[in-house]
Amino acid sequence: MAVTNANVANEITPRGAGVFSRFERLVALRYLRSKRADSFISVIAVFSFIGIALGVATLIIVMSVMNGFRAELLGKILGLNGHILIQGVDGKLTNFDAIAVQARKVPGVTRVAPIIDGEVLASGRLGSTGALIRGMREEDLKTQTVVASTIFDGTSPATMSTGDLRFPPDIRDQKGPAWDAHRAEILTRFQGSNAVIIGGGLADRLGINIGDAIKLTSPNGAQGPFGIVPRSNVYRVVGFFRVGMSEYDSRIVFMPLQEAQAFFNYEGAVSALEVMIDNPDNVTAMRMPMYNVAGPGNMVVDWMQLNSSFFSALMVERNVMFLILTLIILVAALNVISGLIMFVKDKGQDIAILRTMGASSGSILRIFFLAGASIGIVGTILGLILGTAFCANIEAIREFIQTLTGWKLFPDEIYFLSEIPAKMNPHEVITVVIMSLTLSFLATLYPAWRAARLDPVEALRYE
Repeated sequence: MAVTNANVANEITPRGAGVFSRFERLVALRYLRSKRADSFISVIAVFSFIGIALGVATLIIVMSVMNGFRAELLGKILGLNGHILIQGVDGKLTNFDAIAVQARKVPGVTRVAPIIDGEVLASGRLGSTGALIRGMREEDLKTQTVVASTIFDGTSPATMSTGDLRFPPDIRDQKGPAWDAHRAEILTRFQGSNAVIIGGGLADRLGINIGDAIKLTSPNGAQGPFGIVPRSNVYRVVGFFRVGMSEYDSRIVFMPLQEAQAFFNYEGAVSALEVMIDNPDNVTAMRMPMYNVAGPGNMVVDWMQLNSSFFSALMVERNVMFLILTLIILVAALNVISGLIMFVKDKGQDIAILRTMGASSGSILRIFFLAGASIGIVGTILGLILGTAFCANIEAIREFIQTLTGWKLFPDEIYFLSEIPAKMNPHEVITVVIMSLTLSFLATLYPAWRAARLDPVEALRYE
């Protein structure tokens, strides 16, 4: 009889079987299957599995959307406003051409352009709204890729109507040599004293098409006998642009630099020099060279200083969302603990029988650890698949839900962008997966330890 027990013990805990023996894997799998006697415990396990999967998927989706928001906003903001601005103390920069020549010689500088910014009231057929004039030279507007690559005038390269005289939804997807030549031809019209290019959102709001007139009124006009008289002028719209950011598409008017100088009384001066560098994150190291170029009496402001509160708020929101959504996984892990503890109590007689047949306390611990960890592993993998698939098709899902419900789920006038961006960061995804697995493993330790310490004599005393 002793030989038989030894053989059974060797079968249960064979040597050289690795971390988990075949017997331990079979018993753990058997315990995970639903039976009528422990169906309630199986329901807890199912909800724990769903909670972990949803927690991982939600974390991946939210973090990816937050990353996409930051990347898109940063690209749009820096694409239109430059990385560094050299300004005059009194709001006017007079010797801008000489400073621009010196700024272009600084290593790391990729583009320098004089600009004039001014607030105006824009009026069209459908009413009036506030707008921002940006005066630029034609050659500088051509090198501002964010705008130049989205300029449109309502016709295709073959001069055929698109059905929408302003902006078809896929205008930013229209690429190729023909479209590049078409946009370059539109930019050649950006000359003279009365040509402007306006955002598509502004055109829609004012009811303006190509060739229509737009009236611009500035409160800073000429000094009259009764005070300052607002300056007003009418311009011809020669093109539209759509960068995909509502704040810009519905507000900005590009005007030739010389005309902007005349309109705002900036004769021989500009508002600032817009400096672009090869690495926006290296802007701090570029401040001192730009100070030396600007000279005394002028200011240097970079994009971090101009938008510090905005991007700091995005970072805080991102970190808080990470902490809040982590609680979903934590709650699911606590469900694993409660479910396994109840399971251990329910399987006390089975554990005692296994111990009397020769199973060691370590083998019992590994059985219940494997049973609980399987929930976390499979749930994490499913969450990873769901999160990745959702991020890859997030815009299609938004459009489907929007069509199904009739609600506008992502209004661009509120969220600034016309599409939901999602940018998955591999390091963050790995962090989420490791965190989920770690919480799941830790959740199984205590119930497995209690199962291993169960006294078979006590468990079978009253059986």
